[in-house]
Amino acid sequence: MIRILFTAFVLASPIPAGLFAAEPLKIATFAVDASPPIGSPLAYDPTKEVLIPLSCRGVVLIGNGKPVVLCAVDWIGIGNDGNLLFRMHLAKAAGTTADRVAVHTLHQHDAPDYDFAATRMLKRYGVSGHRYDNDRFGRDVIERAAKAVAAAVKVAKPVTHVGLGEGKIEKVASNRRILGPDGKVKHMRYTAARDPKIRAFPAGTIDPMLKMISFYNGERRLAVLTYYATHPQSYYRTGKANPDFPGIARNARQTATGVVHVHFNGAGGNIGAGKWNDGSPENRQILADRVAAGMKRASESTKKTPVAASDLGWETVKVTLPPAPHLDEKKLTATLEDKKANAATKTAAARDLYWLRRCKAKDKVIIGCLKLKAARVLHMPGELFVEYQLAAQKLRPDLFVAMAAYGDYAPGYIGTEIAYSQGGYETSPRASRVAPGVEAVLMGAVKKLLK
Repeated sequence: MIRILFTAFVLASPIPAGLFAAEPLKIATFAVDASPPIGSPLAYDPTKEVLIPLSCRGVVLIGNGKPVVLCAVDWIGIGNDGNLLFRMHLAKAAGTTADRVAVHTLHQHDAPDYDFAATRMLKRYGVSGHRYDNDRFGRDVIERAAKAVAAAVKVAKPVTHVGLGEGKIEKVASNRRILGPDGKVKHMRYTAARDPKIRAFPAGTIDPMLKMISFYNGERRLAVLTYYATHPQSYYRTGKANPDFPGIARNARQTATGVVHVHFNGAGGNIGAGKWNDGSPENRQILADRVAAGMKRASESTKKTPVAASDLGWETVKVTLPPAPHLDEKKLTATLEDKKANAATKTAAARDLYWLRRCKAKDKVIIGCLKLKAARVLHMPGELFVEYQLAAQKLRPDLFVAMAAYGDYAPGYIGTEIAYSQGGYETSPRASRVAPGVEAVLMGAVKKLLK
């Protein structure tokens, strides 16, 4: 009788407004210094000094289901087990799983390259002083980032609105591959092009738009994520660690707005600033200012939409990438065993051999997709060509589609199928560790995730 009366009372009583309101989306931000110690290897030279601190930063998004962690690091690359180690530690700290963590680099060249698997292999062959000889430093950054994530999650803030915007960036991106009348690469326009005749060619195929996702609590912006496709080099081989022009632009906008900025490099494998950059040191700030101006335009164009925990989604497709035909296990092993081979040659052999063995073992690469209202962000491996980004946007013109590349760095450059028959550096055996069939594999995954 008491239970019946209580039920009747509840049914007859007015329900307070907001009692059954949707659970809020929450966001936590984290950042730690990722600058190498003096003497530690950068991608090409030992560290002489830290010109501008490097950072490891990101966000944890907490909605329905386990949290999603998005992390961007001012290093040239994080590949193989190094990427996995990063994701596992951040996942544990955030209370999620490694497949719900995306770790990307911005690909600066006066910055470290982290590949724990290659390091381990090189040690077995007695090789030291190579570009991956930074495991203690790398693990320290990972551990500090994990602690920062754990602390940030405890004070995660509710998000009431998500904002989507984009801004055009002028005179920064240009295609590095200039084709001749026969459809083959005639000129390579690298990130610094000193020949005015090379700079004079049209910009070519690029994506000039910087995309921005903003998170709000009421009118207050809590954090923004930005995406733009280009190699980030103005000049390098200085021994002075720095985040180059995209990192300088990101830092400037964060200082100007007081809002946390996390920047991701899009599919910029065949894109650089070469048309607009002759390598002069003063161009670094000029390029940074142009990127910052694009960020400002994206901010001003942003449109807000209410958001709830149920609006956050994360889906993955696991794929096996086809190894490049030039990779030969016996030859790579012989190089590592050759006492006359130098450290640089053995370092490349170890990197290539471990990747080849991963491919043969059908080790899967995770392609992730963040879903947030009308936004879709694809999280991709390697130095991806911009055509992948443009194709993804064309697949869903009704959505806000962005791309973060430079995830697992192990595959190296990833061209389109036709690019492998055109020549050029990016699809050469020196640069790419995947076969032309990679396009069908990756675009199949993209189509599934954007369906």
